[in-house]
Amino acid sequence: MIPMRSLLLSTSLASVMAATALASSAVAQEAPQPEREGEATIPAHTAQEVPLDEDAVRPVPHIIIAPAPEEGEDGEPAGTELPDDAAEEVVAIPSVWAPIPTDEEGISGFGRFLAGRYALSRGETAVGAEQLRRAYQLTPEQPRLREQAFTGAILAGDLEFAAGIAPDDASLSPVIVEAGRLVKGIQTYKLEGARRANAYLRDNPVGLPHDRAAVYAQVWIAAEAGDWDRALAAPPADFDPISILVARSNRARLLEIRRRHDEADAEWKELVAHAAAGALFRLPYGEFLERRGRRDEALAIYEAAVAANQADARIIEAKARVEAKGRAPAPLRYRDGVAMSLRTAADQMIAQRAHEFAAVYARLAQSIVPQTQTQLVIGQSLINGGLDTAGRAALAEVPENPPAFYASARAQRAASFDKADRDEEALAEYRLAAQARPQEAAYQFALASQLIKMKRYEEALQVLDGPVLNHAQQGYEVRFLRGAAYESLGRIDEAEAELWNAYQGQPNNPTVLNYLGYLWVDSGRRVEEGAALIARAFAADPQDGNIQDSLGWAQFKQGQFEQALENLEQAVAKEPANAEINDHLGDAYWAVGRQREAGFQWERVLTLEVDDERRAEVEAKLRERLGREPATVSTPTVELAD
Repeated sequence: MIPMRSLLLSTSLASVMAATALASSAVAQEAPQPEREGEATIPAHTAQEVPLDEDAVRPVPHIIIAPAPEEGEDGEPAGTELPDDAAEEVVAIPSVWAPIPTDEEGISGFGRFLAGRYALSRGETAVGAEQLRRAYQLTPEQPRLREQAFTGAILAGDLEFAAGIAPDDASLSPVIVEAGRLVKGIQTYKLEGARRANAYLRDNPVGLPHDRAAVYAQVWIAAEAGDWDRALAAPPADFDPISILVARSNRARLLEIRRRHDEADAEWKELVAHAAAGALFRLPYGEFLERRGRRDEALAIYEAAVAANQADARIIEAKARVEAKGRAPAPLRYRDGVAMSLRTAADQMIAQRAHEFAAVYARLAQSIVPQTQTQLVIGQSLINGGLDTAGRAALAEVPENPPAFYASARAQRAASFDKADRDEEALAEYRLAAQARPQEAAYQFALASQLIKMKRYEEALQVLDGPVLNHAQQGYEVRFLRGAAYESLGRIDEAEAELWNAYQGQPNNPTVLNYLGYLWVDSGRRVEEGAALIARAFAADPQDGNIQDSLGWAQFKQGQFEQALENLEQAVAKEPANAEINDHLGDAYWAVGRQREAGFQWERVLTLEVDDERRAEVEAKLRERLGREPATVSTPTVELAD
């Protein structure tokens, strides 16, 4: 079959959007790039990610988090009050409250608690966190409520409040308790300085599963506090191999700051020579060499990356800088090192698909040194962790400059809306992405795909026929999409030409085989050849119900009714809500004399999402073949585009 546009095109769209998403390197620790006003900064990520050794990396339990808090009525962020830890008193929990504690609005703490949990379950993170905060303030003696309020604060990104009530009950999960220590340590650094934070983290070491993030960050905090023994200590022996390399790169940077240049050089040389991960350390080592006046050696490092096809935009820029005898980049400041370390921990969590942890660490990094790219990571991680509402809210905070980051944020919001079947909102976001980067083919393709999904074929063709996509080197995906639009408009000759070109580019792609084969079969132009293409598609992807429907329909068109019936029954089992497949099965039942079952299938078609043309055809079958009026159904029809 053809008309399952959303399914067929979503595969192509997913591959394109995967290429445009801002996924940071799993372990690269690069200096925060300054964003010059009006400049389109290229997203920083390594050309090749080093695969993590799954056996060497500890499994990570999950904690859920989400976006920054909404503003309160007075314009200030909601829920930012810090409890006074020094004045906090442990009060026994009464068996009976008399009177029941209520707030100024007459709502009890338990009511606030239920409202908060309900809001969080619906993805309303800011509302849920605010309700849990107010519940905690009414009943601070409740240890479990403290845990819930802390989690809610992290969900809403209210790190100051979370740090103020961080749970320390040994009976709670380490995921919560150790997260509390990490958050409190970083917030102490932000609000009270390096000495206080270094003392806190020394006296309250962060354990599993957040120890890695803490170790990365605390060496920079210790260095700023003047505690160089702690700052330059060897990484923990029980760390996984990748994390040890990351910790050593931090040590190399700090050795340079300490003016122990020979030791720093030796550390960098060993890191760059690493068989699996060495490419990740070429840029920071090259920058170190530039600062030491060893430009020729730095250039050799960058040229080696280019020759190995491992040069991202930052290395290309560094190579050009050395060739132009430009000024070497400055060493990291301590605060930048803390933020970079937390971002690195977030990148590692992304590589391990622990997206909730990634968002927590990225939020902490953003609280120390705000960066547009970090904000992108927060939104992306939340969405990948299943918290789409929170992720979309975080991505909405990405500013219009640099345009590259803004376009990526809008495209990711669009994909999230599309997943939720919020087509108009998805379309609006794709338009913003395409406007921000008008010469970026991926965003134009995504916009055209969304227009086709929404049956706005003429608009889609305007995008597809524009100069960004319509050129001599256009890929098969563009040809395929254009052919789909032409077919939907009934422009069969043009559709056939485009799909044939797509087929020439991808002769073994099951989607292309199925689409072109179905067009030939259904139009009657080249039934046998079309059936052969569909058979190849089915052999390549036998689990696809749409392709199996095409196979059955080709057999039906060739008079092979029994074989068609078997395949169409299986196709309906795989895609029970598809109107076209049910219609085809009804035709097959009719062809073999099973009239009652044919009528049942046609009646079922009318209960599904169906366009006006097919509805009229099915109603005519019921009247003319079975002599009965179609049953009245309340399912809304899908209007065809003008």
